[in-house]
Amino acid sequence: MMNIPFNVPPSTGREAECLAQAMANRKLCGDGPFTHRCHEWLEKKTGTAKALLTTSGTSALEMAALLCDVQPGDEVILPSYTFVSTADAFVQRGATMVYVDIRPDTMNIDETKIEAAVTDKTRVICVVHYAGVSCEMDTILDIARRHNLKVVEDAAQGVMSEYKGRPLGAMGDVGCYSFHETKNYTMGEGGAVLVNHPEQVEQAEIFREKGTNRSRFIRGQVDKYTWVDYGASYLPSELNAAYLWPQLEDADKINNDRMRIWERYFEALSPLAEAGLIELPFIPEECTHNAHMFYIKCADLEERTALIAFLKERSIYSAFHYIPLHTAPAGLRFGRFHGEDVYTTRESERLTRLPLYYGLTEEDQNTVIAAVKEFFHFS
Repeated sequence: MMNIPFNVPPSTGREAECLAQAMANRKLCGDGPFTHRCHEWLEKKTGTAKALLTTSGTSALEMAALLCDVQPGDEVILPSYTFVSTADAFVQRGATMVYVDIRPDTMNIDETKIEAAVTDKTRVICVVHYAGVSCEMDTILDIARRHNLKVVEDAAQGVMSEYKGRPLGAMGDVGCYSFHETKNYTMGEGGAVLVNHPEQVEQAEIFREKGTNRSRFIRGQVDKYTWVDYGASYLPSELNAAYLWPQLEDADKINNDRMRIWERYFEALSPLAEAGLIELPFIPEECTHNAHMFYIKCADLEERTALIAFLKERSIYSAFHYIPLHTAPAGLRFGRFHGEDVYTTRESERLTRLPLYYGLTEEDQNTVIAAVKEFFHFS
């Protein structure tokens, strides 16, 4: 049997051509023609004031923390069920993480638990749109408005997803995307920050360019550039942008293919869910998702561990996801869980991600489906 990998980075077949063009242009250090094309595509797609490619989704979050002026002693409310970068970006600024429970249906932060966690030290609500499915943003934005808080959207998995017709990443104060090789669109390692307030665009450019006003210099707005504030080197190589660009050009094609695979999984595995053997993803009516992942939930950790091993024996590679941050050594040191952990740990121990990537063949998908059914003795 052929191996069925958990992930294969997307490729249109035109990446090498774009890389060769970038090399021929002899503009490799960033903010060249391909970077600008990517920026324009993201701005048109999301309606944000300014999109800026970054070296990673992590660095996009770090820029978001800077743009929100997070200071030592501030508190940031976020889910514990997320990747470490969501917290790291704010911890580096000296903030305390305040974790709240998730909703078991979407695995997103429970919007009804947020307000009780707000204190006079709260600065930011950082939401994570898990699996490209939006959090309940109207409620969250209302809480932020009433308490004068910033909202950062960790939309690392959310490119092409929407909430009530609004693109993920473009509703809060700052949005963050990832273009890691495991995402729907990739530049190897990379990301983007969406600056949703026009008055913050110049500051974001300065943070991204090591604290200099180099972006203004490149545009001819100043005759030399200099150090004007703190910052870091957050801009990626032009080669990274050249690799990403053909995928953005084919974004709809890639999205449609992933959606076809997601829907095939959902249809084929629904009988198992109806029999009470597994649970399937839930997509709220107001959400348009991007088929970033397909997961099933087992009965418990023991069953999930057995399923992953069963699939691996058949050369099918699946994966579980985050270890809740509040159970990790650094998570305990840098934060606290507000309220009761009713769902975060329990649901995280049940979830298994199946192979899903652009170009996954119907034959391989049928093999995965058959193996899952075999594990659960379902015919």
